[in-house]
Amino acid sequence: MKQFLRNFNSLTNILHSKNAGTLFFAVGLLSFFSSFANSQQAFYIPQKDSSGIDSIQKATAVLLAADSSKMFSSLLSSSFNNKGLEFSMNAEAKFFAEDYIKKHTDYFNNMKVWGRPYFDLYDRILSSYGIPVQLKYLSVIESSLRSTAVSWAGAVGPWQIMSGTAREHGLKTGYYDERADYIKSTNAACKILKELYDAYGDWLLVIAAYNAGSGSVNRAISKAHSKDFWNLQYYLPPETRNHVKKFIATHYFFEGDGSLATLTGTEIQNNLPGNEEAYLHTAANCATVNIYGKYNSVVIANSLMMDITLFNQLNPDMDNVLAKGDIYPLRIPSDKMQLFQSKKMGMLRQSVELLLSPSGK
Repeated sequence: MKQFLRNFNSLTNILHSKNAGTLFFAVGLLSFFSSFANSQQAFYIPQKDSSGIDSIQKATAVLLAADSSKMFSSLLSSSFNNKGLEFSMNAEAKFFAEDYIKKHTDYFNNMKVWGRPYFDLYDRILSSYGIPVQLKYLSVIESSLRSTAVSWAGAVGPWQIMSGTAREHGLKTGYYDERADYIKSTNAACKILKELYDAYGDWLLVIAAYNAGSGSVNRAISKAHSKDFWNLQYYLPPETRNHVKKFIATHYFFEGDGSLATLTGTEIQNNLPGNEEAYLHTAANCATVNIYGKYNSVVIANSLMMDITLFNQLNPDMDNVLAKGDIYPLRIPSDKMQLFQSKKMGMLRQSVELLLSPSGK
């Protein structure tokens, strides 16, 4: 394993050089190392945590260590430039989020691995309802993705749905409680989230209402004379306003950035890029994958058949970040993720060839 890591690190150093021979040699080997590094079983050992829930202990910090040290060092600062929405974290959430992330870093890093099948399932179902896939992190703060979770109030399952609400949305709550079924409960949660978004048009208010109920949010709106979460938050129960901040912090940790789901409706309207309709539709159904190396934005956009302007709005400053040797959280439409995974080695080769061509210098 140590020898592999030394070889892998040597390979990534080669990728950051501009020597033509070494670059082409590296690209030829990258496929092997990439597939090996992506094989999670090679790096992680399953075990039980203190609560008896299946967990995974890191055996080696190859990519996730770099992910934590590089990507999250600046996640509390402004992250989008004038090419797209500015996903800077609201000042009201920064102190809470910084503390929350520090306390949960190890647990969340493990969840990135053992939780992947659940996140993949959530991505498919959420996107089918036209809901931002980042709402999957609501299940993280509700239940830590556990189907067996039961709250003091009687909410059950990965989405913590109350019995009355469950029955209203087609779930059975008898001897076999469908709230604990990942597929059925996720579909029910999507219906609830869509209803709340239709009422508020603001994902932060949706999360608040999901936790405290529409009545609490409506009263807070009335008292604050505002529909902006940051203006009305102190008219909400402390648990609810912290619940929203937990969602924001968790989102930033897993995504390395914000999204439409972490902005108020006012913030979105004030920062919309030129092509509003196309951007909102695409950004609401994006997935994120961490990339590293000499990828080029034009090559990726062309390979995925995406408009380059829209691609840059979703991924501002990507070329500069990668040129510095940092990890970049690439955001692409969820329905293009499989295409990206199948073409990523070819895209890297084309990107390196472009870098080495006279016009690419």
